[in-house]
Amino acid sequence: MKLAKEARKLSKALFRASFTNGALDGKKVGELADLVIKDKPRQYVGVLKELSRLVRLELAKRHATIESATELDSAERDALVKTIKARFGADITTEFKTQPGHIGGVRIQIGSDVFDSTVRNRLDRLSLDLAA
Repeated sequence: MKLAKEARKLSKALFRASFTNGALDGKKVGELADLVIKDKPRQYVGVLKELSRLVRLELAKRHATIESATELDSAERDALVKTIKARFGADITTEFKTQPGHIGGVRIQIGSDVFDSTVRNRLDRLSLDLAA
């Protein structure tokens, strides 16, 4: 079922109200969700789902997943974290994963942004270019 315009506006307003000093405040999100559940406005389940989606997307913007073919040493990790924090803000969290299928290079995902310099990605692009 499609969310009504008023319900979408309410979710966005609740989302904007859930920030403290420019950062998402989990306590405020909980309080606002409880308020919606208590008042039960029209399409309140849809409002809560939309609010949940907006919060999930905001949290994804503040988290970086770094994948490499082999385990990175501490100097490489520190350099990557320093560069990411300089570009995207000091409050970003990082997570390192090992993906042997990448063959070499690094793949960084921050929200919906992906920076892929892996050998696997380059080989895939090359094979697409040759197939065309």
